[in-house]
Amino acid sequence: MFGCSRGTTLTRLLLILLLPAAVAAAPVNQLANHPSPYLALHGSDTVAWQEWNADTVARAKRENKLLFVSVGYFACHWCHVMQRESYKNAAIAELLNRDYIPVKVDREINSGLDDALQTFSAQLSGVSGWPLNAFVTPEGYPVYALLYAPPDDFRTRLSHLAGRWTADRAAIRNLARRAAPPPAGQPVSAPLTAERSARAWQQFLAGAWQEADTLRGGLGQVNKFPMAPQLHALLEHQARQPDAKLAEFLRLTFDQMAARGMRDHVGGGFFRYTTDPDWDTPHFEKMLYDNAHLASLYLRAAAVLRQPRYRELARSTLDFMRGELLDASGGFYSSTSAVDEAGREGATYLWEPDELQRRLSPEAFAAARRVWRLDAARSFDDGYLPAEYRTPTADERRLLADATRVLRPLRLARSLPKDNKLNAGLNGLALSAFSHASQLDPAYRRQADRLQHFLLTQLLRDGRLIKGIAGGQVLPHAELEDYAYVVQGLLDHADATGNAQSRTRARQLALVAWQSFWGEKGWKHEARPLLATLQPEPALADGALYSPSDVLILASLRLQDPALQRMARTAAGWRLPAMERDAYVYPTRVRLLQTLADQRGTSS
Repeated sequence: MFGCSRGTTLTRLLLILLLPAAVAAAPVNQLANHPSPYLALHGSDTVAWQEWNADTVARAKRENKLLFVSVGYFACHWCHVMQRESYKNAAIAELLNRDYIPVKVDREINSGLDDALQTFSAQLSGVSGWPLNAFVTPEGYPVYALLYAPPDDFRTRLSHLAGRWTADRAAIRNLARRAAPPPAGQPVSAPLTAERSARAWQQFLAGAWQEADTLRGGLGQVNKFPMAPQLHALLEHQARQPDAKLAEFLRLTFDQMAARGMRDHVGGGFFRYTTDPDWDTPHFEKMLYDNAHLASLYLRAAAVLRQPRYRELARSTLDFMRGELLDASGGFYSSTSAVDEAGREGATYLWEPDELQRRLSPEAFAAARRVWRLDAARSFDDGYLPAEYRTPTADERRLLADATRVLRPLRLARSLPKDNKLNAGLNGLALSAFSHASQLDPAYRRQADRLQHFLLTQLLRDGRLIKGIAGGQVLPHAELEDYAYVVQGLLDHADATGNAQSRTRARQLALVAWQSFWGEKGWKHEARPLLATLQPEPALADGALYSPSDVLILASLRLQDPALQRMARTAAGWRLPAMERDAYVYPTRVRLLQTLADQRGTSS
């Protein structure tokens, strides 16, 4: 879970007004054998889950019930906890099935819906994250949201909300509408000048330094996420205008991510984040998008910061992706779970000292004992996590490399549930990563070629993308992010390999994306949103992933197509009041403005 501090008076009023219930026949759980592994996990729940679609929304209108929209993902630890505690609880299920239309959502399938509900949660209570449980009117307006809640607290809230809805539907509907964002107006243009770009950089850097942890590296002081879009922008600024202070901070950050608990030192790859500011204690899920981002970032950092060893970290990340996320089709799975098949968080990655002593040479075990802090109190119930909690000597580093070679096959034999969705957008990010690395190793070039073939033959239907494939079934309804990341990946592949087909397909898909998701009032995440508050925006902010609107604009500027270039410049020229207030959350837009300023300078 993560938090932010924004809030509004109207949304907070909902907390006062909404606080037992209607009666109607319960629906039947629709998720058994669903192609999404996350949704299929909930197919045996006592809750009668529905899918998020037009039929479900129509049912809510017919029955005049609130929709209970629960958003999560396969690798989310607290999502599993809430499932075990509440969604398999007969008393709680009875309330949900009787008083609500319960809907389960995989955030990696409905990212636009998730983004809108996360924004609502942040405005309502100052926090957002997963599992996110939102109560939505039949007309599509969110009225209340909560994250993980213990069963007793959750049951109480369900009863109170249902009772309030029965007693005063009209007031709740009215307040929900008033709390919604105002209707999207026509965006206002601003000049694309070098001065505007310089001002954006200044505002972004001021925000970044406010967030920078200059003692421990990274951005933020409570927990540590990779923050790939921000790190990317900082690297590009360092490449353009070298600064000793920024270089030192970036090296510290990349070193800490690699050395401490956010990286899997035995199997390679990065966990999603650490729960502490020292990078020691990870949440153990591994996401395809984080690892694709970080592989590319370490390659770029190796050049910008003159640290050749970062290339080896990129290699180990790409090798993890090939070793543990690669499907036989040539595409990549979405994630690995934080819990093993027995439901133990992190157990796949943890080791007991007795086993390490049996498996390793005395010298390697001595090095592990000191560096991995096997002599310290446990941080995890099921063992110790290999990481450089104490700085190794050169001899210890060599011995630990030997130790990881011994432990890797043992680790790979342990259970590790995977979300085997083959998501279009996430595979586009993977294509960029392997394309960037194609000069490092012929195997990476072959993997990039194979992934390009998979995207164009399996995820492209009648000239349009599908969302993905899972369990041999098609997931329809690709979103803006899918198009943006696939177009970018194809262009990166074309640039790295000279493949003309990749450039041609990138241009075709970019045109479809502009036609489907962009209009005079801005960008839409989804072509046909069902949530009333999903309105067009002049630009989409960066999050854990790069802004899909700005990724598509940047990609379109690389394509030699007059129509794409014209639309890209128009959309890039729109003024963003939200960015002027907080440029830190728009790093890709900052890079975009620099690109346009460079192009103007070249052409003048």
